[in-house]
Amino acid sequence: MEALDQISNKIMCFLKELNSPYVLEMIQNLQSGKMLRSKLALNIAGISEDSILLCAIIEMIQSASLFHDDVIDNAKIRRNKPSINATFGDKHAIMLGDVFYSKAFFELSKFGNSEIAQIISNSVVQLSIGEILDVKMSDEFNSNESRYLDMIELKTASLIEATAKSAAILANKDSESFGLYGRNLGLAFQIIDDILDITQTSSTLGKPSLSDFKEGKSTLPYIYLYHHLDKGGKDRLLECFGRKLSDDEQSWIVENLHSSGAIKKSHTLAQKLAQDGIEAIINQSCDKLIEIMENMICRDF
Repeated sequence: MEALDQISNKIMCFLKELNSPYVLEMIQNLQSGKMLRSKLALNIAGISEDSILLCAIIEMIQSASLFHDDVIDNAKIRRNKPSINATFGDKHAIMLGDVFYSKAFFELSKFGNSEIAQIISNSVVQLSIGEILDVKMSDEFNSNESRYLDMIELKTASLIEATAKSAAILANKDSESFGLYGRNLGLAFQIIDDILDITQTSSTLGKPSLSDFKEGKSTLPYIYLYHHLDKGGKDRLLECFGRKLSDDEQSWIVENLHSSGAIKKSHTLAQKLAQDGIEAIINQSCDKLIEIMENMICRDF
């Protein structure tokens, strides 16, 4: 059986243990994502009972955060399928996220290595703070690059960094080096996601294009665009922020994102972060991790 299948089966076993038919009903059409965190952990620690368990816990935490995110963003589509909140309502999606978080922490409390349990638990605190910052930043257009990077380090990179560190501890490897790799993987991953939200079609993304901007998220390409525009352009961009766009408005934004170099500049930063992450583990004989980082940068969905 493939390791990723073992992880999915472990998660299903955890959920069946809850004896809740309604939980099982809500997740019956749930699709696995890229399982980036699991692939990362398995390539650091190898396949074992402990690594499979660790991955199942982390994937449940990640799923819980996405259930909550979809409610916050009022997202109706997730991976080309109706989201949990679209099908069952916001209240049920939030409670399902709570179930996933709680069960993951229950299993984490039984994990043999207390240091790993502390690392994962603390990363979820950081992730949650990052989600609060993300919501707060949607109150108005954010033009501050450092503020954006601080937010995604918490919201996205913290759990990926914790995954890499924990897997390294399992494998008796240098956890700090692998943690730095994981941090940079997380930062670069989110920047690429933000770029793809602009450059890819709705069918490829599994959600409408430019969703971030329409939902009130000023991601890195928009920050770079804002600082490139003259006053009239800035005013127009701000007037479009956080609402449904006309075809002309959407075309104007996309055209300027390309012509200003905002997308290219964002991609350049993601590449630099990726390279710094690779250099952190360059002496660790981890060709597969280099491949993961390179594939993440070059992906189109």
